[in-house]
Formats: sequence, structure tokens, C-alpha cells
Amino acid sequence: MKKIKKITLSNGLRVLLAPQPASLAASVLILVEAGSEYEVKKLSGVSHFLEHMMFKGTTNRPQVGQISEELDALGAQSNAFTGQEYTGYWAKAAAKKLPKILDIVCDLYLNPIFDPAEIEKERGVIIEEINMDEDRLPRKAGELLDKLLYGDQPAGWDIAGDKETLKKLFKKEISDYRDARYVMSGTVVVVAGAFHEKKVIAEIKAAFAKLPQGRAARKLKTIEKQSKPQVVVHYKDAGQSHCAIGFRAFDLFDKRRYTLQVLGNILGGGMSSRLFKRVREELGAAYYIHASADLGLDHGTFDIATGAEHSKTEIVLRSILEECRLMREELVPEKELQKAKDYMIGGIVLGLETADDLAGFYGIQEILTKKLVPPEELIAMIKKVTADDIRAVARDVFRNDRLNLAVVGPYKDGRSLEKILKL
Repeated sequence: MKKIKKITLSNGLRVLLAPQPASLAASVLILVEAGSEYEVKKLSGVSHFLEHMMFKGTTNRPQVGQISEELDALGAQSNAFTGQEYTGYWAKAAAKKLPKILDIVCDLYLNPIFDPAEIEKERGVIIEEINMDEDRLPRKAGELLDKLLYGDQPAGWDIAGDKETLKKLFKKEISDYRDARYVMSGTVVVVAGAFHEKKVIAEIKAAFAKLPQGRAARKLKTIEKQSKPQVVVHYKDAGQSHCAIGFRAFDLFDKRRYTLQVLGNILGGGMSSRLFKRVREELGAAYYIHASADLGLDHGTFDIATGAEHSKTEIVLRSILEECRLMREELVPEKELQKAKDYMIGGIVLGLETADDLAGFYGIQEILTKKLVPPEELIAMIKKVTADDIRAVARDVFRNDRLNLAVVGPYKDGRSLEKILKL
């Protein structure tokens, strides 16, 4: 793999080039500093609504469906996504078709038309997406956990917004939000795979000549306050109780982030992790269980998620908390620590095989931190983590005043769960 190249154009646009000369494909990814944490209450969901509308026609491709038809005709894969702290648009195709997919993705990003009739149609689509997510119970548990952690502020709001706020989003609101956030300084263009560097740079310069150069406002600081364990339940007559445990941690700029990631892998990163073996293999009480760090610009959590048989929910939660206590009290054996590191390093290597994987790896780093950590450096940081480091982070994070639980299942209140929620 050749070295990543970062270029900042004179207009402030950041361009990342990640060459893979032997690749048969090339990928284009455009990321922007726009997500649910950049919204105000009355515009909750506008980032996600905007993402949907960007595919509904441009000044150059005004017909609905034209963008998708052109991409399909190129044999391309494409999509978009909205998160809490960024939005992304991407396409991938055979390397020789890179100029065409670059033109299409740049066009939909730069020249949307926001037809009011299409806004009304898409409003219904997004409402159905929200309805669908209500039935995705593991996801629902995660949304409840965010609300429990952060309350009525952007970090606690659903990315899709809610049905009431969506009813108040029209062309002006969507267009004004785009104009405020989709600016040169907040945009990153990533090209990965096989490509001709000089041609790609020239094409990007030409495409982005007219994007506003203004600077978007920073997001409001996330406020956190907690003194004891917190529980929230959502009644659902479902086949399982879906549980999401969240410990308040730290942001992604904290030097302990690599240690927390290794800790997550040891606890719930694979089929040989501690929680998988105890909850699934020994108790036979859950199909899925996993743990990971979720770190953002000014807040972060260590999350554990599982779906348990109703009668075993309490024993599953007790078992999870006991494993967390053990991480605070005991040093991880060297063999287990090395296995976790090897598993993570293998995941990094395998996760960078394709052009779109490579684009996402570097693009998301740049849009969040404005700093690029190559795979070799990331692997080196993981290798440096010690058993003492892990125990120290576990003692900092696994505390009662950081502990939160959200459960979707046949519970009318959380009193029975509050009794066991302590470390």
C-alpha cells in the first residue's frame, strides 16, 4: 500500500488520495462536518433528511432516479450515511470508470435542487424508516441508552429526528442548513484505489470551484452529569429482552482510547471473548453479545449490548457486571492479551482490503480529528497496551457513577433491574 497523501486546496477543501495501484476498483467518498450533533431542536433530523434529498436530483441531473440509473449503468456500488458528527456520500466502480463516478458524486453533493414535491415524498419514506427502526429492538435499546446518557441535547436525539420535527422541515430549512454546513472548510474528498493522481486532483478542483468557502459553526459542547447508576426501560412484548449497557468514558482524543479498544475486544470482541463465552456458551442465555468503545468529539462510552431470554435477563446482567469488576481487580493474562491484540490487528488488516474500506478508514479520521493515523501506527499503539494499562482504564470507566442501562422488553418499570445495577 502506497502512502496516503493529504492535499489542502487553496480554497480550503481537503483532499485525501489513498492509492492502491494493483486494485481493480476505485472509490470516491465525500464527508462533511454535518450530523445530528450539529442540529438544534427544531431542526432535529435535518442532517439525515438532507442526505436523502441529495439523491433526488441536481441541476445537471434533474430527473428523479437519474443519479441511481447512471451509477447502476456503470456497475457501481453507492450509498450515503448520516452519523452524529458527519455525513458521507460514496460510490465505487471499476477503476477505469472513476472519472464518471467522481463526476456523479460531486454533482449530487454540490448541486441538489430540493424539489418540494420530492421533499414531501421523502418525508413519508423517512417516517417509515423511523417506524422500521422501532421494530429493530437492539437498535431501539441503543437509542434509549443515548437518551438516558445525554437527555434533551443533540447527543441524546435520534439521528433521524422524530415525526413531529420532520413535519416542520421544508425546502428552506433543508437548504439553509446545507448552506451553513456544506462549506469548503468542513468538507473532505477521498479517492482510493487505482487512479491517475494529477487527473483526479484537476477534476476535484474543477468540480469544487464554487462551493462556499465560509466556516461552519462548531457544535455545542455535550453536557454530562451523573452520580449513580441509571436505568430506563421500554415496554415491548418481544421474544427477548434487549439490553444496552453504557459506561461514560472519554472522547476520541484521549490517549487511553487504544487501551479501551483492547479492553472491549477482551470483553466482547469475538467468539472467544469473555462475555461471549460466559453469556452465550456457558449460560446459553443470549444469541448476540458484544462490547466496544464508542468515542466522539467531546464525549464517549464503553458499550455492551445483548439480547437475553426474559427469565435470564437478570443473571445475564449480573454476569456482565461481574466480568467488568474482574477487569478492575485482576490483570489480564499475557496470553489472553496477546490473542486480543492479534485479533484486532487482523481486523485492521482485513478491513483495509478494498478501496471503499481504505477511503472510510482515512476519511473518517480526517473529518473528526484532522489527523491521519496510518495502519502501521495504529497497530503499534495497540501492541503497546499493557495489562496494567487495561486495569487502570477499567478502574476509571467501570464505576457506578458512570453506569447506565437501557432495556427493551416486557418491563413496565426498571425497579427490579435497579437493584442489580451496581459494581
